[in-house]
Formats: sequence, structure tokens, C-alpha cells
Amino acid sequence: MKYARVAYQGLLHEAIVTDNGVKLQDGRVVGEEEVIWLPPVVPNTIFTLGLNYADHAKELSFSAVQKEPLIFFKGPNTLIGHKGKTVRPDDVTFMHYECELVVVIGKQAKQVKREDAYHYVKGYTIANDYAIRDYLENYYRPNLRVKNRDSCTPIGPWLIDKEDMKDPMNLTLRTYVNGKITQEGTTSDMLLSIPELIEYLSEFMTLYPNDIILTGTPKGSVNTVVGDEVVTEIEGIGRLVNTVVSEEVFQK
Repeated sequence: MKYARVAYQGLLHEAIVTDNGVKLQDGRVVGEEEVIWLPPVVPNTIFTLGLNYADHAKELSFSAVQKEPLIFFKGPNTLIGHKGKTVRPDDVTFMHYECELVVVIGKQAKQVKREDAYHYVKGYTIANDYAIRDYLENYYRPNLRVKNRDSCTPIGPWLIDKEDMKDPMNLTLRTYVNGKITQEGTTSDMLLSIPELIEYLSEFMTLYPNDIILTGTPKGSVNTVVGDEVVTEIEGIGRLVNTVVSEEVFQK
């Protein structure tokens, strides 16, 4: 099942996505172009993985061996929905996308063993976690302006039930900029798998329903500029569309 959160005729709706369109909770079916897409989950804690694909770490010329996962927090202000607009600050020289598989936690989890980890997963969605290299201090301490800017993380369009995902550790990820493919990888290349991440986090902190984990991105980070349409795609989930805009447009 595909679940969504949308705005339609001034109201917020929980919805499911069908072959005929978006079915609102009141039974009406409307076209995908008629709604405003919201993040499919109202998150609690948002965890973000850095350098969780070896090819991406190499791409960034980062060769240090990580003794523990590089994980940092993201604020809810960063999330926007499918077909949303992300601002590119006027003073930056390199702002790139990051296509990421998102894991949504389904029930309270504490000290979970990796072999049991999938029992605590609700489902999966897609994130495009933009980063601005100009603002990066170092890869162990990415400062707030890199990962916590308003609008910097499109997410969606929908949440896929875990039962509908045969193997989340064997999915193809792709990014297209203005219709041209610029990034391609597979979740099988993650350094730390989904079960390992859940085991690691739940060992020292309690995870709660609707906590979300952005699991990192493969190589293929390309600069984006104002006007670019960026599509992040994950096999079995869908395509998340986003447009890069200027500060002037964003503030109107």
C-alpha cells in the first residue's frame, strides 16, 4: 500500500495512492496533479547518515575509516513534499542533491538485535537531502547550515508498506537533473545496512514510531543551479520531483 499526506481544497488529508489517483480518507478520488503533496510522515526524530556508501566517501576524497556511523540530526523545518521548491542561496558555488532511501520506524524500539530489526520498520520512502559544500566544516561535524536549512530535504511522494518491499537492501537509486541521469547506485552498497543501523541506534536510545532514518547516498553528486528539476528515484518506491529556486523566488 502507498500512503500519502496531501492538501486538497484547503484541507489536509491522509490518503492512499491507487491506479485511478489519490484516494482521500473521505472516499473521494482526485488526480495527482490536483493535490499539494506533503511529507508522507510527520516525523519525530530525524536521523541522517553521512558517508554510508564507500563510493560516495571516495568521491568526496574522504578516506578515513569510520569506527562508528556518521549520524547527525535534522530539523522538521527541512522537509518539504513532492513537487516542492528548494532554495539555492545566492552566495554558494556547489549545492548537490543526495538520493536516499528513508526508513520509517513503526513501533518503539530499544536494544533491538539486527536479526529482529525489520519487525520495527513501518515502511520506506525517498528523500533528496541537498547539501551545500560551501558551508561544510568537516565530515564529522557538518554544521547546521549544511543540513538544516528550510526546504533542503524533499521527501515522498508516499510511504510504502514494509510488506510491499521484498528486499530494501537491493534497490537501485537514480537521480535525474533536467531529464539526464546523473547518479546511479544500489542500496546493497551501504556500509551499514538497515538492520545494523537500527541495532546501533536502539542500543543507546529509544526509537519511536515515525522516527525516520535517511540512510545515505551513493556517488554521483553533481552541482545544481536555479531552475534545475531534480528527480530522485528508488526502485519499488517511485519518483520524487523537486525544483531548485533562487532566494528571491523562494521568499515571495
